[in-house]
Amino acid sequence: MSRKLNRRDFVRTTAVAGVVAATPKALFGQAPTMMTPKSVKPVIVASANGNKYKNGGNQTCVAKAFELITGGSDVLDALITGVNIVELDPEDNSVGYGGLPNAEGVVQLDSSCMHGPKKRAGAVACIEGIRTPSKIAQLVMDTTDHVLIVGKGAQDFARNMGFKIEDDLNTEKSRSLWLEWKRRIDPEHYLDPKKRAQAWYETGLQMVREGLIDPEHYWGTINCDGINAKGEICGVTTTSGLAWKIPGRVGDSPIVGAGLYVDGEVGAAGSTGRGEANLYNLCSFLIVEEMRRGAHPKDAGLTALKRVAKSTIEKRLLNDHGQPNFGLNFYVLDAKGEYAGVSMYASKYAVCTENGPQTLDTEPLYQGKPTE
Repeated sequence: MSRKLNRRDFVRTTAVAGVVAATPKALFGQAPTMMTPKSVKPVIVASANGNKYKNGGNQTCVAKAFELITGGSDVLDALITGVNIVELDPEDNSVGYGGLPNAEGVVQLDSSCMHGPKKRAGAVACIEGIRTPSKIAQLVMDTTDHVLIVGKGAQDFARNMGFKIEDDLNTEKSRSLWLEWKRRIDPEHYLDPKKRAQAWYETGLQMVREGLIDPEHYWGTINCDGINAKGEICGVTTTSGLAWKIPGRVGDSPIVGAGLYVDGEVGAAGSTGRGEANLYNLCSFLIVEEMRRGAHPKDAGLTALKRVAKSTIEKRLLNDHGQPNFGLNFYVLDAKGEYAGVSMYASKYAVCTENGPQTLDTEPLYQGKPTE
């Protein structure tokens, strides 16, 4: 039989019921209610050449990558397809086929990629005879337990994966520029190693000043990072490295944490410009860590540039104002889809959103140009 509740029992019973209703389910052995994150607006961010070269087609790197990620492709697959356009275009002499060669006239390429959701990375350095090193970097990530393979080992790996090795990746243009550099830098005229090194550097910059080489391409590279509507973040960087470099030189591009860094829960950052300055400070890692602390992509990138400026103390690397006498750019994307392009001096970067591909001004740390 049911018992009639008196007033005191009624108050006690309803009070307990109220506490139960207000108590998190987790206290009773059930999982808490999880808030489903809002979808992110897809975006691709890249160096300026990501919205310039088309390799005879009708889409640039950022446009193609955006089309693919919004169509459901894996983000890294989309980015690799995008940068392949630039790697294969002989008009861009800072990346892939037709990239400016090393001091011996040999094109040596570097690349790295990172997959945020998989938390994996792959890279190759000093690889010869492969027009699309970004594809080999992705294969290192997908098919091996390694992150970085270099030199002949990287070339052998590519051959084993079915890639044809070409004898020479120079184009007529890249070879003619190398021959012009060699003409100006006849080593018999510079027996002192210090003078020879300085002449090597100055000759390259003189060719930039004369308009023979695009200043963006002397240290040229392409970095491309992207996020899809599910918030999945990936990145890739690929380059032919510093023009006329010592054979075997490796810059920042294939080094995880320097030329590229991705944390799928935080964001991505990549770079172009003077690789040695970036390598010393591991700036891409620094930028992502700054975003982890809550910094906006622009502020995180500027923090890294300030770090580079502070650590640049050799007179040969400073202009008359005591500022770094070189370019360095960062392309930054966070997990919310916010992005920025920052640079040591005024520059450009590429973006593609639902509004289409655009080339935008970076946020510079300093005004003017490096040599001013």
